[in-house]
Amino acid sequence: MSESSDWDGPLRASVASQRIADQLREQILSGRLAPGARIIQDKLAEELRTSRLPVREALRILQSSGLVTLRANQGAWVTRMDMRECELSYKMRERLEPLLLAESAPRLTDADLDGLTELQSRIEQTHDVEQFLVLDRRLHWATYRHHRADELGHIVARLWDSTQHYRRAFTRVTAEHRGWIIGAEHNLLIEALRDRDHRAAERILEMHIRRTRVELRQHPELFHEEPVAA
Repeated sequence: MSESSDWDGPLRASVASQRIADQLREQILSGRLAPGARIIQDKLAEELRTSRLPVREALRILQSSGLVTLRANQGAWVTRMDMRECELSYKMRERLEPLLLAESAPRLTDADLDGLTELQSRIEQTHDVEQFLVLDRRLHWATYRHHRADELGHIVARLWDSTQHYRRAFTRVTAEHRGWIIGAEHNLLIEALRDRDHRAAERILEMHIRRTRVELRQHPELFHEEPVAA
């Protein structure tokens, strides 16, 4: 047997697991799988016409990113947060994202900054929650695009993913009277980056995240929704 064929099996299994993980991640982040929804491995394997092994590995991948909770001899669920856990995640974001921005901001080009302005213009023109979530995430990660701190970036991405459902629910509740505040903060952030005032940009970002955390506290009902069955 050739050396390449020795690796074909594990490689195919790894690719299949990652493909399944990507599909499930998209369903979770899009809201089609809600926090608390049970993921039945046999049912999922049947739907995807695959064995249980890549499904099991895919769930472990998602567990490592905070999107799935695995319980021994019980199964898998989409991770659910209470208010305290979500608030702690936002407190971590307050401290870590300005640091990630500091790693990237000095290398942002004029073209990068023009792209931020264009994204913010699109945000201001949309009234669709799902489109807003996509554009808002794209804008913030565009400011981090030149960071060279992979471990920090992975931590921040995990915090974004694990709080996505609550950000969506919060946006639906508050969008009408809150949109202009987000726009003002985004524009302040972009202006500080254009002025190369990176310390000011870090403070604006910290304030932007903190305000959302404080406002989330006023909506405890967002953490008591009934899960949708997977």
